[in-house]
Amino acid sequence: MIERRPGLTFVSHLILICGVAVVAFPVYLTLIASTQSSEQIASSVPMSLLPGKHMLETYKVALFGGETAAGSTLPPALPMMGVSLVMALVIAIGKIIISLLSAFAIVYFRFPARTLVFWAIFITLMLPVEVRIGPTYEVVSDLGMLNSYAGLTIPLIASATATFLFRQFFLTVPDELVEAARVDGAGPMRFFWDVLLPMSRTSIAALFVIQFIYGWNQYLWPLLVTTNESMYPIVLGIKRLVSGESYTEWNVLMATAFLAMLPPALVVVLMQKWFVKGLVDTEK
Repeated sequence: MIERRPGLTFVSHLILICGVAVVAFPVYLTLIASTQSSEQIASSVPMSLLPGKHMLETYKVALFGGETAAGSTLPPALPMMGVSLVMALVIAIGKIIISLLSAFAIVYFRFPARTLVFWAIFITLMLPVEVRIGPTYEVVSDLGMLNSYAGLTIPLIASATATFLFRQFFLTVPDELVEAARVDGAGPMRFFWDVLLPMSRTSIAALFVIQFIYGWNQYLWPLLVTTNESMYPIVLGIKRLVSGESYTEWNVLMATAFLAMLPPALVVVLMQKWFVKGLVDTEK
């Protein structure tokens, strides 16, 4: 019998509500600031927490660029969001494909130094892109991939973490399935496509969400390999709107930041069921 404790339930809900408020308040503040004019934001201390009347014009300038009321000419965020979208999709899908194939080879193929190859891949977790950024940049530059989608994505699509997760899952697949596939005359790739891939769909969904957000939020690597404004992702675009000592259009900046939050949030909302199932599935 489940014991009901109203007091404990109230306290637990209160703590959860406070946690949600702490997380949601900066988002609310960003949205409210994007509906006000830059003069209102700069002149009122503290800033008003009520919506302003400049939402449509602010988001129009943020999305399509143009001249603001203060006379500043700002670049459009829409092309930069397109660059970020391509970058996030290529990184997420590329990481999943490479990790699936590498884990499949390590688990189901017998070749010399198989364990050594796995640990060589796993050790790369200790070498993030920030550590190897100098040699990686030199290679990308020598190959002529600066200011290109290839230069933005290819150095980031290998993932030791995803390879490790898929390897651990493949090790739990019963050997009877492998034997049954052999008896039916299925080759290695047929077994991979018809058996392993459907069984891995929840893990794939969870990793896709994580890697999409990882690719969307990239800042340091695009900062190095892009000098052409047409190849700037949205995170670099937000940084460009901060003008340092000169006048900053904070309402447009906040609108751009809010727009940059929408695609990752949409991916999480649409794939929430698969994401949670991929992380907590008891079969894994």
